[in-house]
Amino acid sequence: MLFNSYEFIFLYLPVVVVVYFYLGRKHSPIWASMWMVLVSLFFYGYWDWRYVPLLLSSMGFNYFVGQKIEHATSRRFWLYLGVLTDLVLLGYFKYTAFFLKTVNDITGKMVFDVPNIVLPLGISFFTFTQIAYLIDAYRGETKSCGFLSYAEFVTIFPHLIAGPILNYKKMIPQFLHWDNYEINWDNIARGLALFLMGLFKKACIADGLAGWVNELFDKIHGLTCYEAWLGA
Repeated sequence: MLFNSYEFIFLYLPVVVVVYFYLGRKHSPIWASMWMVLVSLFFYGYWDWRYVPLLLSSMGFNYFVGQKIEHATSRRFWLYLGVLTDLVLLGYFKYTAFFLKTVNDITGKMVFDVPNIVLPLGISFFTFTQIAYLIDAYRGETKSCGFLSYAEFVTIFPHLIAGPILNYKKMIPQFLHWDNYEINWDNIARGLALFLMGLFKKACIADGLAGWVNELFDKIHGLTCYEAWLGA
């Protein structure tokens, strides 16, 4: 689901916001947080539900390791284990096919059958966000507030597929602050202004230039140096 799509702007986003504030005011912030996690997982799975278990497994593993770092004596071991596991997972999806194809190209033989590995959406963002969390935990800059808040921190949909990398100690206090479950029209106005500016850049400027850029890069093998720089 793209941020500039009709289904996001006129259906998904209004429903998410209305239900979030309703649950936060009429019931409990816990219900609002649960709602945010569920709709964020739906947002992620809208592209391909098969990778939702990967995201959930990554969250569960890193939360467990974070708890060990906060409370265990062998904190450095758990940090290395967590970071290394995250990097291996990221490397498998991003670089396995590239590495095997490079070996085949260098040798001029089909040494390896190159698998068709589809890169999960947003894997770099949610992986490095959690690595940053593990490092903060090792530095003693985090305090566990439960798996629900952690899941909201990792999955919250505005950043999940497009970044940026979030900071645990900056985000968690916002999730726990009661004022953020009350409608603040000033915040809503600021948010809409930022969203509309981004939408204008995407729909008017970027998409307007795309026709010219695509025409250049459709003939990539015949580009001159000047044309390549012009396209870039």
